[in-house]
Amino acid sequence: MTDGEQSILKQKARAAIAALRNGWSVMLDRGPSQIQFWFIALLIGIAAGFAALFFRKGIMALQGLVYGTADMARVHSVAETLPWYWVLAVPIVGGLVVGLILHHLTDDARVRSVSDVIEGAALNDGRVETREGIASALASMITLGTGGSSGREGPVVHMAGVISSWVSDRINADGITGRDLLGCAVAAAVSASFNAPIAGALFALEVVLRHFALHAFAPIVIASVAGTIINRLEFGDITEFALPTTSALEFYVELPAFLLLGLICGVVATVLMHSILFAEDMASYLQKRSKLPRWLRPMVAGAMLGVLAIGFPHIIGVGYETTSAALTGQLVLHEAFVFAALKVAAVAITIGGRMGGGVFSPSLMVGALTGLAFGLIATGLFPEVSGKPTLYALAGMGAVAAAVLGAPISTTLIVFELTGDWQTGLAVMVAVSMSTALGAKLVKRSFFLTQLERRGTRLAAGPQAYLLAMFRVEPLMRPPDHPRGASEEACWQMIEDGVYIGMNATLEAAMPLFDRSAVPFIPVVVLRGEGQPPELQGALFHVDALKAYNRALAAVSAEEHS
Repeated sequence: MTDGEQSILKQKARAAIAALRNGWSVMLDRGPSQIQFWFIALLIGIAAGFAALFFRKGIMALQGLVYGTADMARVHSVAETLPWYWVLAVPIVGGLVVGLILHHLTDDARVRSVSDVIEGAALNDGRVETREGIASALASMITLGTGGSSGREGPVVHMAGVISSWVSDRINADGITGRDLLGCAVAAAVSASFNAPIAGALFALEVVLRHFALHAFAPIVIASVAGTIINRLEFGDITEFALPTTSALEFYVELPAFLLLGLICGVVATVLMHSILFAEDMASYLQKRSKLPRWLRPMVAGAMLGVLAIGFPHIIGVGYETTSAALTGQLVLHEAFVFAALKVAAVAITIGGRMGGGVFSPSLMVGALTGLAFGLIATGLFPEVSGKPTLYALAGMGAVAAAVLGAPISTTLIVFELTGDWQTGLAVMVAVSMSTALGAKLVKRSFFLTQLERRGTRLAAGPQAYLLAMFRVEPLMRPPDHPRGASEEACWQMIEDGVYIGMNATLEAAMPLFDRSAVPFIPVVVLRGEGQPPELQGALFHVDALKAYNRALAAVSAEEHS
């Protein structure tokens, strides 16, 4: 070995030793805190997993009490054997109890769900409402146990958010930590509900946090695995839907059919979402016109569900039995059409009537029925180049659910984990891609973001839109005695010209006013009442508003790319 080679070797050795020392210092300085955070994520995952398990067991126990079976996959078969008056009365009584719970424990008699968790992650440092969340979980449990036609993922996700919010408050977590813990809780709850650890983790990232930052990935995966273990300790390592055999896409010439199926599923998903929103608006309108007490609204919805269930008990509950029948090809064409239409109506009545529950499980059922109907037609028209109709049912199940959730990645994976069929990935992915692309154009990207948009929370447009609503004018304004404040004479002249803003307004109202007026500042006033002149409180300068907005955008970007 030459002297030059020895010198290079020594330099590499010294660099390696320095790297080891630096790595050891980093581990000593940051390792314990990181390990502590992962331990907290694990505990939250276990707690959220047990919460999801108890929620599911509660539904099963109540269902067994009122319908005579605790098996969610047999409820409609059992309901067919019950007296008609019992099928009618159960959801009515359930709706009455739900109405009383929401009336006394919430301010607006509204069930909290995934959209509220998304809002908490974006605008409230990862916190959600506690009392309202507990009331919503209890109301949704009663709804699903007494014939309500919705899903269990919405209340479970919010209930998990209550757990993470409590922990975040105890440890005084900042916004990034609070959101990461919320993601951990959501991942564990979804994983424990559906025995789907991969999809649970990706659902938390894709739907709730809406980013895939590396700092959130490890704790969320830990929590998701913990939730899955809770599920498997109770129910074993089994899938939600048992397929007789795995499907195989034997003819690639079928792929255009799955593209068409995806577009149809995008339309069906849009119909489902708009039906729910229309039912909610119509119910609120009729409630206001008839002066119906708000605690009776769920009972009226329960009566409507009971009438439907007398003739079509398939609408009862989450719909696992009918979904399984579609996935295994046990339904004929007209049954698929009728059951899908009735399920859409039943879900709209349930959620529009504020009975509680989520939209994921119903979208799986509607999607499976839509896919089966399409598959029966396609295989009938082109039998020589078509596979089984059940393959289309599986693809349709994922496509409708993905468009409703606005989550193509996690929905595709959860379909595989729910069925155990990983051989049909190409067909499902093609259908999902088309449905989500179309559905995102017809609503505000997803059902949850559309709900928030209707409440005035503009998360669908991204942080550049919703961050403006987070900043109130008052903390940013310069008072009249500020050394670099605006002159009172100039402020009063602008007020006389109609250019001013209220002290409780946000930058969402101020920034368009700056654009329209082309002024460096806007007077900030307090309006005392009709006929009284406004009181000048200070001035909001354009540069101060832009600085606050830019800092917030930088913080969001740093979190999403760290």
